[in-house]
Amino acid sequence: MIKKYLLTTACAGIAALSASQASALEEITVAYFLEWPMPFQFAKANGTYEEEMGVKINWVSFDTGTAMSAAMASGDVQIAVSQGVPPFVVATSAGQDLQAVDVAVSYSDNDNCVVAEALEIDKDSAAELNGKKVGVPIGTAAHYGFLSQMAHFGVDVGSMEIVDMAPADGAAAFAQGNLDMVCGWGGALRRMVEHGNVLLTGAEKEELGILVFDVTSAPAGFVESEGELLSQFLKVTADANAMWNSGDHKDEMLPVIAKDAGMDLADAEATIATFSFPSAEEQLSEKWLGGGAQTFMKGVADIFVNAGSIEAALDSYDGTVNSAPLAAAQN
Repeated sequence: MIKKYLLTTACAGIAALSASQASALEEITVAYFLEWPMPFQFAKANGTYEEEMGVKINWVSFDTGTAMSAAMASGDVQIAVSQGVPPFVVATSAGQDLQAVDVAVSYSDNDNCVVAEALEIDKDSAAELNGKKVGVPIGTAAHYGFLSQMAHFGVDVGSMEIVDMAPADGAAAFAQGNLDMVCGWGGALRRMVEHGNVLLTGAEKEELGILVFDVTSAPAGFVESEGELLSQFLKVTADANAMWNSGDHKDEMLPVIAKDAGMDLADAEATIATFSFPSAEEQLSEKWLGGGAQTFMKGVADIFVNAGSIEAALDSYDGTVNSAPLAAAQN
């Protein structure tokens, strides 16, 4: 059982915290995505977070990372799991006081743009996308990937008709032939590729420096006032990731994860196979929270400024990353 597994690996200091010591809160609300299978959902479904943290958790699903930002701004959500870096950057660039506290997942193959099969356009003829109609969830990882790919291929996005659409809506419109290209992730992306082709594979995107990863984010005020509670949350998440990464618990975990994600087993397995879940130690390295993530965020922001998607970028995104709760969880 996950509770037994987590307790055997948990930090003694965190495990010893009583609910009254950890937090004065009685409940919190955590945002996540459906059709986005991750190890944390095994702990979610089994009630491990509540057991270890001593608070009630309201789990609320969202369609986009931008909606997560809005919910945190209004105070309705305290923690967002797997928020895309681009919507996080859009929010912080606009002055919202959010902090990234872990790297939730890396997934270069599970976030992409798809061109309608009838157009017969591939990476060698991408210039033909000028003037085409594309459905993109604005301000998300998919939007960043779209802008980066179009820049690489020399396509003038100003010539395109860009429609702001959540991935599920974009997939439906694409299937009906109402879009020339569509961008998204997860289950929606699988439906998209039934009617078209990607321009670049995940590996090809990474070679160009087009990374795709999500963070766990929270309002800075919550991080400051509830750091111990947040560390407990991140510890449960890290242990669920370790349990999955070991490869020894797939048969036990996958059915639970799939059900919680609202997916059938085959689709969940195909999706999670394209994900990687860095360990806490890896996340705290220079590649990620030790500097790489901040540098990448600055690059994302500058691209959005150049595309006219945001007014201005921050001088540095160092202040938007807080690795202290994760370090406390690890120690």
